[in-house]
Amino acid sequence: MNLKNFPLLNREISWLHFNERVLQEAADETVPLIERIKFLAIFSSNLEEFYRVRVATLSRLVNLNEKAKTLLGFDPKKILNEIKNIVVKHERKFESLFEDIFITQLGKQKIFILSHTQLNVARGQFVRNHFRDKILSNLVPIIINSDKPFPELKDRSLYFFVRLTKTGTKKSQKYALIELPNNLSRFLVLPETNGLKFIILLEDIIKYCLDDIFYMLNYLQIEAFSIQLTRDAELEIDKNVSDKFIEELKASLDKRRKGKPMRLLYDTEMPFEMLSVLIAQMHLDAENLIPGNRYHRFGDFISFPNLGSSELEYKSLEPLKVKGLHRTESIFNKLAEKDYLVNLPYQSYDYIILFLREAAIDPKVTEINITLYRLAENSKVVNALINAVKNGKKVNCLLELKARFDEKSNIYWTTKLMEAGVNVNYGLDDYKVHSKICLVRRMEKGKAVYYANLATGNFNEKTARIYGDHSIFTSKKEITSDLIKLFHALNKGKVAKGFKYLIVSPLESRDKIYELIHREIKNAKAAKPAYIILKVNSLADEGIIKKLYEANNAGVNIKLIVRGICCLVPGVVGFSENIKVISIIDKYLEHARIFIFCNDGKEEMFLSSADLMTRNFEHRVEVGFPILDKEVQEEIREIIDFQLQDNVKARDITVKNNNSYHKNRLKIKVRAQVQTYNYLKNKHQ
Repeated sequence: MNLKNFPLLNREISWLHFNERVLQEAADETVPLIERIKFLAIFSSNLEEFYRVRVATLSRLVNLNEKAKTLLGFDPKKILNEIKNIVVKHERKFESLFEDIFITQLGKQKIFILSHTQLNVARGQFVRNHFRDKILSNLVPIIINSDKPFPELKDRSLYFFVRLTKTGTKKSQKYALIELPNNLSRFLVLPETNGLKFIILLEDIIKYCLDDIFYMLNYLQIEAFSIQLTRDAELEIDKNVSDKFIEELKASLDKRRKGKPMRLLYDTEMPFEMLSVLIAQMHLDAENLIPGNRYHRFGDFISFPNLGSSELEYKSLEPLKVKGLHRTESIFNKLAEKDYLVNLPYQSYDYIILFLREAAIDPKVTEINITLYRLAENSKVVNALINAVKNGKKVNCLLELKARFDEKSNIYWTTKLMEAGVNVNYGLDDYKVHSKICLVRRMEKGKAVYYANLATGNFNEKTARIYGDHSIFTSKKEITSDLIKLFHALNKGKVAKGFKYLIVSPLESRDKIYELIHREIKNAKAAKPAYIILKVNSLADEGIIKKLYEANNAGVNIKLIVRGICCLVPGVVGFSENIKVISIIDKYLEHARIFIFCNDGKEEMFLSSADLMTRNFEHRVEVGFPILDKEVQEEIREIIDFQLQDNVKARDITVKNNNSYHKNRLKIKVRAQVQTYNYLKNKHQ
């Protein structure tokens, strides 16, 4: 069987198809109106990060020679052109949705966004007073001087490019830049009139009051158009983790602000003459220019105020309890009997905090080991660890400083933990530590007993309210024995192998997952039941894709739930006709990683911190773990079945990449996230 030239979709193009699914949620009229605005914000924020990281990487590869391009498997310049074509199409769709949502749909709710040209005398005076009281002192205009270098625009900051004209001649024209302050709200609610509600944005307030900024220069005409620059955000840091590492990281973060321009979003109303001046001054290429709509940095609209009824937002659901776990009973005593699963965000994250708090004050607990990747702003996790040190516990914490875009926050937490006496290891030389694991050592009757929490998502109580993840408590020796070995290595700054139950990157994950897939291939060839169900955020690793194609050709039935990037191409004869792929985009972000294997009817299930991407196998410390408790396994399987049956929010991933909604033979609508909440509510009440 020749799988040499197997079908692969470029990962960047696949990611753009994913972001289009986010845009679909904004277009879905069954989604509450304010939530549609939030999906527009998520789409925009996603695209911004895509340019900062992925497009930046491709731009570096453009000048490779032909041999290098062959090894790479694609022509970076061709992909960049394809990206721009897709992005421009998406931006047009975005603009169309913006017009419909912000003018038509909000208008039906008697909510209006006013521009600087739509203010009557009373509202205009209200806006000008607000400008003079709250905004003017925060603005520092820069007059552009041809004798001096053009000012460095900050990454992702909003600016006005301003033209000042005294008479009709070009010689009398001057240009200026105004940076919009980040410390002010983008939205100002205006006084209500006759049941009508009004909002004006910061940029329109400034446009309305431009004469207050430049009054001393005596210009007849002042024009301002918004721009936003996205820069290369990749870090260049020395891999040597030493005492100087944090300082090196801080220096790299400063460099990030001055990274190469990747994308300039500009107001399409800007006159061509002004745009030409901007391009020349900033030394931009045509591929850097993206025509934008009226408002940039749209990610801020995630905080758009709801001035209407509560029906304009998703109903806030009460976090459910976990049957058998109680605030007034020791979690450790419960774990001695059985494993417990917390399904986030449906069930409360408080159980994880209670586990850490109990460990912090329990006199029998002597040691806590934990890996941290992304933390909440006011982290209860960190507070519990600091409290544990105060109570005489030994706390070993591996806090990954290289978590992209969380580096600054993690530097802060590292300092705070170290000052409190926590033993902090801030990463390994060559690998990011992406695992989500915690191990507690407790002395019982003179012997050390271990209790663990392992999860698919971060120890972050904020994201736990919106990310769909699974977190398991266990005291099973099969798991804790492997964790003891793993933490022993991590605390010494090393990676380990030789685990009996855990699937650990970077040394063993690939081979172990290959073995699990190969077992299904072997069973299929022997006419035994054989299937694979995988749920991940991304599937991009070529080795895994090739192995799945091999399983397909052996007759293994394969079902995949992939939220984001999927480089595997389903439905191709000779490669993937037995492979079905869906993607679910809904209220909560589907974040869990679940691997299920038939195993000749004795189904095996694993949860993991790892997606099926090369970086997760080769460049990160990841931990996958088996679900050994039958009741827990059945609960996760029930949730997976809801997702496989979803015919409301699931999209089919196919050769066509048209993101069509998944249809099945079920006569009733199945929305997995709603089904999951109701199922857990009935089971655990």
